[in-house]
Amino acid sequence: MWILVFQRLLIDFFIDIFYFPVWWYSAGAKRVLIGCWHLIREANISMAPGLWLKNIFVPMFGQRDWQGRIMSFFMRLVNVIGRGIALFIWSAAVFVLFFVWLGFPIFLSMKLLQSLGL
Repeated sequence: MWILVFQRLLIDFFIDIFYFPVWWYSAGAKRVLIGCWHLIREANISMAPGLWLKNIFVPMFGQRDWQGRIMSFFMRLVNVIGRGIALFIWSAAVFVLFFVWLGFPIFLSMKLLQSLGL
C-alpha cells in the first residue's frame, strides 16, 4: 500500500511541476488580473474623482454667495486634479506589480540556472 501511495505522490509531484507554468500564465494570471481590477475599482470608489467633478459647481457648506461659489469651485478643482493623479499613480503601481508577478518565475528560473553555472 505504501508503495502505491508513494508512487501516486511522486507522479502528482512531477505533474504539478510541469503544470505550474501553464497555470501561472493562464488561470493564475487571470485571477491576479481580476484582483488588480478590483484594487483599482476600490481605489476609484474610495477617491471618487468623478463624484468631485460631478459636483464641481455645487457650493460647499450651503454658502451660495459668490465668494463661497468661487472658493468651492477651486477647492473641488484641486481635489479632482489631486485625486485623479493619485488614482493614476495607484493604477500604474498595480499594473507594475502585475507585470512583476508575471515575470517572477522567469527571473527565478534565470537565477537558478545562473547559480547552477548554466
